[in-house]
Amino acid sequence: MNPPSTERDRRTLTGILYALAAFGTWGLVAPVHFKLLAAVPALEVLAQRIVWSALFVLGIIAARRRWPPLLAALRPRRPLGLLAISAVLVGANWLVYIWAVSSGQLVEASLGYFINPLVNVALGIVFLGERLRPLQVAACGLAGVGVLVLTVAAGTVPWIALALGISFGFYGLIRKTVRVDPLIGFCVESLLLLPFALGYVAALMATGASVFLKGDWRLDCLLVATSVTTSAPLIWFAAAAQRLKLSTVGLLQYLAPSCLLGLGVVVYGEPFTRVEAVAFAAIWTALALYSADAFAARDRRHGA
Repeated sequence: MNPPSTERDRRTLTGILYALAAFGTWGLVAPVHFKLLAAVPALEVLAQRIVWSALFVLGIIAARRRWPPLLAALRPRRPLGLLAISAVLVGANWLVYIWAVSSGQLVEASLGYFINPLVNVALGIVFLGERLRPLQVAACGLAGVGVLVLTVAAGTVPWIALALGISFGFYGLIRKTVRVDPLIGFCVESLLLLPFALGYVAALMATGASVFLKGDWRLDCLLVATSVTTSAPLIWFAAAAQRLKLSTVGLLQYLAPSCLLGLGVVVYGEPFTRVEAVAFAAIWTALALYSADAFAARDRRHGA
């Protein structure tokens, strides 16, 4: 008879569920949402996204009466400085992602998020002292080969992919190390970006250049709804990062770019070559190896 689940197992399972929710939203829901906003300039979408996300998360804070921890997190000290850096990183990541989706470059955007898990694994080893078992090392190596094949197949330096992968990798590292509640942390990041976003939106509206409130209520609703597709997965991702090894988060994160790649090819008709298919298969094989090793280690720990 197997022993009852430990607190570590429950924490890990919760982290995996949070990760699946976050990556599923990023891989399917968010790209469709921002594709519908393709007619709006990326910088305006970003500014609107920040404004509505800040209001959305402040509403959650108010409903849960979480003002004391929010005010504590806003005090000038080291965590606030780190959250300011993570706010800049996630803002830059959002802008590149919005532009890539609206300009029909979902395949290269997916490459960025294929690169990102490898960045997470490297950062976990370098900054957090995480160690990988031999099969996990092999899995990461195979995934690296797949990403390298995708990069070579692109024929040019994939700056969109590199910007997305590296910026979100360092964002995840900061959110892993800052001991702040995920909801509070995201609220602080939103509030730090809010003055710049409000200033830009106000300037656009003052000059008549904004598309918001111009009579297209569907477009207005889509802009407001960015609050949900932005806030929810980031909060879930931060919750997952606090419960899982960064290297585990990195490998699970292949789900999002896989969905994004499939969406770009199947739904939006972007090209997908045989070389890319081989690389895609290598990455998924790596994920399967990594997952199998993790489950085997868990069984050994419980004496199964």
